[in-house]
Amino acid sequence: MHLTLGQAFERAIDDIVHDARFSGVEVVQHSARGGKRTATLSITIDREGGVDVVTCERVAAAINARLDSYDEPYTLEVESAGLNRPLTKPGDYERFAGREAKIVTSLLVQGGKTHRGVLRGVRGTNVILETSKGELPLPLATIDRANLEYDIRSDLKRDKKERKK
Repeated sequence: MHLTLGQAFERAIDDIVHDARFSGVEVVQHSARGGKRTATLSITIDREGGVDVVTCERVAAAINARLDSYDEPYTLEVESAGLNRPLTKPGDYERFAGREAKIVTSLLVQGGKTHRGVLRGVRGTNVILETSKGELPLPLATIDRANLEYDIRSDLKRDKKERKK
C-alpha cells in the first residue's frame, strides 16, 4: 500500500515523537495543506528551554529523509513554538499555569470571545483564567485557539530591579 504524502508526513511526525534522538522535543501542532502546485507541510515544535535552529534543522532533515521517495513537490516548514506558544491540549493549561495567556472562544463568555489573564489550570471541563474581574471558567469545548502571551515589559522591569540590587 502506497501512502499519500500527507499520510507519510503523519508517520514521519510519529517517528520523531518516538525517536530517542529527539528526546524532549514536543510536537505542538502540525498540518498538511494541498496547494495548486505544491503541498505545504508545517510542524511546530517545542522543548524545555526552547528550540534552537539546529533542532529545527534536525527535525526537517528527519522528515525530508522519510519523504524522499515521493515525487510530489512540497514545502516543509519547521518552527519553534516561540514565546507566544500555542496551547493545543488540555494538559497545556495545567503545564503553563501561572503564565499569561490569551484564549479565544467560539461562543460569548461574559460578553466576549477574547479573554486575557493568568492560567490557573483545568477544573473539570473548564480552563480557569484569572482576569481582572476574578476567575473565569472557559469550557474546553468552546476554545477556538489559545496561546501564551509574552510580556517583554515585565521582563524589562524585572531586569531593572535586579540591576538595582
